[in-house]
Amino acid sequence: MRDHPGAFLRGDLRRRGIVLCTDAMQSRNGRWLEAAGIVLVRQCPGSAKGVIFLTLEDETGIANLVVWTRVFEAHRRIILAAPMIAVKARVQREGEVVHLVIYRITDLSRELASVGMREGSFPLPHGRGDEFHHGLSGPDPRGRQPAGPRPRDMYVRDLHLDTIRVKPRDFR
Repeated sequence: MRDHPGAFLRGDLRRRGIVLCTDAMQSRNGRWLEAAGIVLVRQCPGSAKGVIFLTLEDETGIANLVVWTRVFEAHRRIILAAPMIAVKARVQREGEVVHLVIYRITDLSRELASVGMREGSFPLPHGRGDEFHHGLSGPDPRGRQPAGPRPRDMYVRDLHLDTIRVKPRDFR
């Protein structure tokens, strides 16, 4: 795949009012918004008293999410299994640290699975072997001589390839 899956879904997500992860992380404190992305990390630290932390990624960056126990119980299956989600959340900003506190979660697994079926042009650059049909895109790299000496022609004084010296370690 040549681009992030979120880039192929961006038009549909924008029509639904879903913002980019970078825009969500730069929003003002207390703002309500909806963001979406692929779930990169699910964390449930023992010291968090049931709070779950998620990391979402879209084509622009990542967003850090906080899921309270009540929301987790209501959306357990989606949180634990969905590869892509959309969240309705409130921005919580403490200095440089920004989290999206989730209140509602939507499973976007079907949308993610539809990326390969979508109509659209996927222009691919010319690959190896296309020179016959499209011509060369530049000089032939096989004809160039590498700059500098070749590795086998280099001489390092006091380097004996027949012996390997291992520095001893004294574990007293």
